[in-house]
Amino acid sequence: MTAPVALVTGASSGIGEATALELHRLGYTVYAAARRLDRMADLADLGVVTVCTDLTDDGALVDLVDRIIGESGRIDVLVNNAGYGSYGSLEDVPLSEARRQVEVNVFALARLTQLVIPHLRDRRSGTIVNVSSMGGRFGEPLGSWYHATKYAVEGLSDSLRIELAPFGIDVVVIQPGAIRTEWGGIAAASVLDRSGDGPYAGQARLTAKVLAAGENQGSSPAVVARAIGRAVTARRARTRYAVGSGAKPMVLAARLLPARAMDLVITGFYRAAARFVPDLPPHRNPAAEPSPASDRPTLRG
Repeated sequence: MTAPVALVTGASSGIGEATALELHRLGYTVYAAARRLDRMADLADLGVVTVCTDLTDDGALVDLVDRIIGESGRIDVLVNNAGYGSYGSLEDVPLSEARRQVEVNVFALARLTQLVIPHLRDRRSGTIVNVSSMGGRFGEPLGSWYHATKYAVEGLSDSLRIELAPFGIDVVVIQPGAIRTEWGGIAAASVLDRSGDGPYAGQARLTAKVLAAGENQGSSPAVVARAIGRAVTARRARTRYAVGSGAKPMVLAARLLPARAMDLVITGFYRAAARFVPDLPPHRNPAAEPSPASDRPTLRG
């Protein structure tokens, strides 16, 4: 019998890499896509098919799906994992960066889903897994654009789940909490670069501490990967899986508490972090120096 086929984006590290390994272990033929092919060498050595893909390049997405169908004849699972966190006050973040955040976290996910749906629909089966965040249910200070993209993924997924149910296609949302990946460090750097000076400096320092702490003290990416494995192999998957450090209590609180009460929960959490999370080392802001700005933000996974 032909092995089922899965496509995982953002697979060069973190959640994406762990998910590619988990689905490979479960017997899937796995295509792992990311911009950094060299960082997927270990996956390739295990038999995962690694593909260098820029998710913001429409032609590259078309070629990726065409390649999978040409080589394997099918797609059974799409895991939309790639994304990044761009932080900073709404006042400070340039709209060009806001557009890139939406382009990567929402439109790239939607476009790849568009390309895969016809193949799932023809087989009248399959699962689309959209990796959101516990932050798809509540906001954090200085994270407005990132949380906006995750709210969008949640709403898109809810509509898509109803839309595709008649064709036997399931849509699942994964809501990770704090996970030990490079995501937290990148997001922490972005908030300090954008709002580390000026009226939001205090909030930026505190937000960066919280984000960086998640990178070091969060759950293993394997926790999320196992949840994705359960979702795609379940007879009837849940619509949402809140997994990893802090995810379940925070998502539950966001569902049960009035908005103002949830604001107090977030504020209290950040005040606690100010006392118990170690201070960050001094941060160098590339924007304040004559040297060229750093490269594009690294995508999750």
